[in-house]
Amino acid sequence: MKNHSEQNTGPGISRNKLLGVAGIGWLFDAMDVGILSFIIAALTVDWNLSSNEMGWIGSINSIGMAVGAFLFGLLADKIGRKAIFITTLLCFSIASGLSAFTTTLAMFLVLRFIIGMGLGGELPVASTLVSESVPAKERGRIVVLLESFWAVGWLLAAIIAYFVIPSDIWPVAGWRVALILTAIPALYAVFLRLHLPDSPQFSAKPEAKRRTFIQNIAGVWSKNYAKSTLMLWVLWFTVVFSYYGMFLWLPSVMVGKGFSLISSFKYVLIMTIAQLPGYFTAAWFVEKLGRKFVLVTYLLGTAASAYVFGQAESVTVLLISGILLSFFNLGAWGALYAYTPEQYPLLIRGTGAGMAAAVGRIGGIFGPLLVGWMRTAEFDFGTIFAVFCVSIVIGVAAVVFLGKETKQVELE
Repeated sequence: MKNHSEQNTGPGISRNKLLGVAGIGWLFDAMDVGILSFIIAALTVDWNLSSNEMGWIGSINSIGMAVGAFLFGLLADKIGRKAIFITTLLCFSIASGLSAFTTTLAMFLVLRFIIGMGLGGELPVASTLVSESVPAKERGRIVVLLESFWAVGWLLAAIIAYFVIPSDIWPVAGWRVALILTAIPALYAVFLRLHLPDSPQFSAKPEAKRRTFIQNIAGVWSKNYAKSTLMLWVLWFTVVFSYYGMFLWLPSVMVGKGFSLISSFKYVLIMTIAQLPGYFTAAWFVEKLGRKFVLVTYLLGTAASAYVFGQAESVTVLLISGILLSFFNLGAWGALYAYTPEQYPLLIRGTGAGMAAAVGRIGGIFGPLLVGWMRTAEFDFGTIFAVFCVSIVIGVAAVVFLGKETKQVELE
């Protein structure tokens, strides 16, 4: 009798192998996103960048992610999940490797846009492929566990940033070595994916390839799915807007409050480790109590933690609220990736998930920009984090009033 953990998800691959292959790509995506802030800091010194130029590096990455999520989501419904799964990782890894050899900001920005397209396209397509390849009774749990690889990628990014970027043992700048280190293993993940079967559901419906992009986009807003689409767009925008607004500015918040300890490598490590129990508890609850319960509970926990973090005046309160912020927010992210593909039938699933993620990435562009403007206008951190708290509550309201429960529901 086949072991439960080795259940087949389709022709020739076990559930655990699918999770591992998809998760490795997810891990390298997280490494790149996690290391970008350290790369920007190193480039600022090497290339004498202005604050405006630094901001463009982060913004162009988010713009690329929005374009990639939309474009590759459409293509996933047209030519298949596996082909786009491989294409997005190639897009990311090759551009990341090439960026290690750039000598101008303009070329670096072009490659960051391409990297962003790969990153933005892969995440919703990966969650769609996994959703369609595992049984309904454990679909949510497996997708949340897939998301947990993100935390491992961030941990590796912190380690590389700490040991590689500042080092003077390399014949070239440390940031160049770091970019090469993130690109080479990603190419290995491409090799692994070549042996990965496509979604069994997509393969069983050849008529999907005959549909036009316009039909699929219109289908997402058709009568049967407009309510789910509106819910997802509000949810994705508020979650990504608040995530990038808060987490990209966390070091600045800590330094601004005078806590030098908090801005150290040790704190980054603590924050990253706190993500893992967030994912694992969400993976358990998502099948026991449902997607809506996890999203609402973990997002409200995120909002409360964000508010306390912004108001914190002591190291203890800042540490505890920061750990809880990381725990709840990343657990909510896992549930979001599980919930999104479940809103649509197979013919428009990639399009629907990709468009929702693209709307979210637009929020990821505006979140950090809003913080920059509010800091220039001399708003305090308590007020800034209160804005993100309100944003998250709006996302919760969308789930409560517009969302449907999809726990263990067979996908159409």
